[in-house]
Amino acid sequence: MTKLILSCLFVFGCLPLLAQTIIVQPYLQDASPNSIYIMWETDSMDESIVEWGLTNALGNSTSGIAEVSNGASRIHEVKLEGLQRFTKYFYSVQTGSATSTIFSFKTPPFASDNESFRIISMSDMQRDGSLPNKFSEIIHDGIIDYLNDEFGGELIDNLALVMIPGDLVVNGNDYTSWAQTFFTPAEDLFSAVPVYPVLGNHENNAVYYFKYFKMPENGTAGFEEHWWYKDYGNVRIIGLNSNNPFSNEEQLDWLEALLESTCNEPDIDFVFAQLHHPHKSELWTPGESPYTGEVIHLLEQFSTNCEKPSIHFFGHTHAYSRGSSRDHKHIWLNTATAGGAIDNWGEFPNADYDEFSVSQDEYGFVSVEITSDSDPKVIIRRISRGDQDITLDNDIRDSATIRLHPTSINSPLPVFPVNEEVIPECVTLVASQFSSPNSTAEHGQSHWQISDHPTDFSSPVDESWKSYQNWYFEVDTQADDDLFDEKFTNLSENQPYWWRVRYRDKELNWSAWSHPTGFSTAESVTLPNLLLNPGAENNLDSWTITQGVVEALTTGVCDGISPYEGVQYFAVGGLCDHSDVGILIQDVDVSTYASDIDMGVLPVNFGGHLSNFGGSDLPEMRLLFYNENNDEIGTSSTLFTLNNSWTDLTAALMIPQTTRSIRMELKGTRNAGTDNDSYFDTLFLYLGASLVDCNGTLSTSNYALNIPLLGVIPNPVRSDSYIELPSQNYTDVQLYVVDSSGRKVSVQFQLAGDKVILQIANLSPGVYFFWLKNQNYNIGKGKFVVQ
Repeated sequence: MTKLILSCLFVFGCLPLLAQTIIVQPYLQDASPNSIYIMWETDSMDESIVEWGLTNALGNSTSGIAEVSNGASRIHEVKLEGLQRFTKYFYSVQTGSATSTIFSFKTPPFASDNESFRIISMSDMQRDGSLPNKFSEIIHDGIIDYLNDEFGGELIDNLALVMIPGDLVVNGNDYTSWAQTFFTPAEDLFSAVPVYPVLGNHENNAVYYFKYFKMPENGTAGFEEHWWYKDYGNVRIIGLNSNNPFSNEEQLDWLEALLESTCNEPDIDFVFAQLHHPHKSELWTPGESPYTGEVIHLLEQFSTNCEKPSIHFFGHTHAYSRGSSRDHKHIWLNTATAGGAIDNWGEFPNADYDEFSVSQDEYGFVSVEITSDSDPKVIIRRISRGDQDITLDNDIRDSATIRLHPTSINSPLPVFPVNEEVIPECVTLVASQFSSPNSTAEHGQSHWQISDHPTDFSSPVDESWKSYQNWYFEVDTQADDDLFDEKFTNLSENQPYWWRVRYRDKELNWSAWSHPTGFSTAESVTLPNLLLNPGAENNLDSWTITQGVVEALTTGVCDGISPYEGVQYFAVGGLCDHSDVGILIQDVDVSTYASDIDMGVLPVNFGGHLSNFGGSDLPEMRLLFYNENNDEIGTSSTLFTLNNSWTDLTAALMIPQTTRSIRMELKGTRNAGTDNDSYFDTLFLYLGASLVDCNGTLSTSNYALNIPLLGVIPNPVRSDSYIELPSQNYTDVQLYVVDSSGRKVSVQFQLAGDKVILQIANLSPGVYFFWLKNQNYNIGKGKFVVQ
């Protein structure tokens, strides 16, 4: 039976009233060393009282205000003031007959107290109907159990606050979801430590968000709780709104001014900014926001100019990612997902960005530990709860550290090439090993640049930035890279170049650049590309449109993209004009190689760079094979991508016997919008292998399909040694030889039937690798030893 309370009024007599019910248990907001806001929600009545004190006997009472939330329900807000810093307090809330249990919290320290503390960041906990209790699991089995197991003691001693970069509920305008799916699952956490969220797209700038949360009112006038900042110890936390229409210049101007003042505040060592949308996202490229890129730029400049590291926390993509800016001490951190359905690899358009070292499709949260001593640092740990199929019990799946004070890293020394001549396919730069006066420093990244000028590297001919790890599609693509060497394949032949390199440790401290070092390229051994006009540089010359619209476009024309290389690219399906489907073809005559094709020993390699715009439209390419009667006798597999960034795709297969012509077919299919955003650039078609590694062996990629290994008899070589050819049908061969470092060396030879007789009198002892080429394909490869 519902309990009744008699309220005796002076004029109207005694009226029966329903007892109050606490809908949302107390939660903490906007804490400072001397004050804190306590909020809760009841189903009725404006009375807002907090009993509080230094013991659970309480003893102090403070009243506050109430605001209508929905119907008769009220959200209560009480500010406790006059508190002592870094001190434990007990409290209980009361509205009429509704009284909470006694909770406790701990006030923040002053920055001058030099206290270490810990933050939890998580995002995107909007309820997934298939796993509706996931957020509760993250809170209880995840955060609370993790802190208890790792550190013991009380929660308030182990955790300072919680940051949430958006998407707290499925629909911010749905009143009932706030209590049921956000506050209730997290009440054991939010009653003990303050929570600082920012708006996600699911909140939709809803009025309920602003009713439920009391963020610091220090943003631009009129937008105070859209963007704000909060100091805790030696960290400044900045909250931003990346939703339209608030992702605007007014917010950026406020941020720029705030960062400028932060630069001069000696008590602030680190800046944490949180906003919902990513600038780049490896697991869900359609969710990217250029606005976040502008925020990152301001944070990067701040960190470099003020020598204070920064981190931007984000969500939106339902998976974890950690990366860094190349030239700045700035970390990129996606702390999702804490309840929203995982964005699994391959489920949406993906992209492997240089900035990210780790991306993992999983549930979890991030622990951020901040020290404030003589060596202030931030330690990030990703705590994983697994995925839909495999549950992990708070496994630490990633970690990183960044320090206020930089560690000195020794500049690397150039090893090879140093005033050497190398074949352009074989340019592998080699530098000395990583070293630092700090014995604990570890090699984290390498940045290589090649220039056509001895001192000017402002516009490198080519460059590469690699990290010690790159977890993409659950594979560490950097697992076998020691970061001491790097291969470049896009250099011109017979050209002088200069190169340099710098090393970075795992805490984002760069060395100085190495001194620029010269080398030159020799004649290319790469086979020719049989496609004419492979990058649309001559508009659509040599190509035939067989369906729909196809255009050759320059950067930005008709709201298009930038070419991968050169000044134009193919838009198959069209942007200025457009069609549902576009098809473009080019036929290549291969009858010259009929004997090798009919023996079934000649492979073809094809590919190029493909992209779309928004992750929906589909660019595809394939080969079709025709005999002398122009009958189709075979097709290749189809290469395609849904990435909205240029993606390098290649394939290889054996040419079907009796083939006399090969057709490359490009197809663009519109799946969304008005434009057909199917883009192609730098296309190629090679017969035989085309790429080589600098150790003289053919590439392990598909380029190396069925390239014969040729024998040298005898080996080690002597004056009468020869290379044994597969047949006697060769009237012209070209021989290329490199040593074990990739230097091109000159070796005289004579063709005699099925033999290539070597003349090795000028060779020093060592291992040598060779290629034999005949017109437009490789005859074979091998190695020999000179003693």
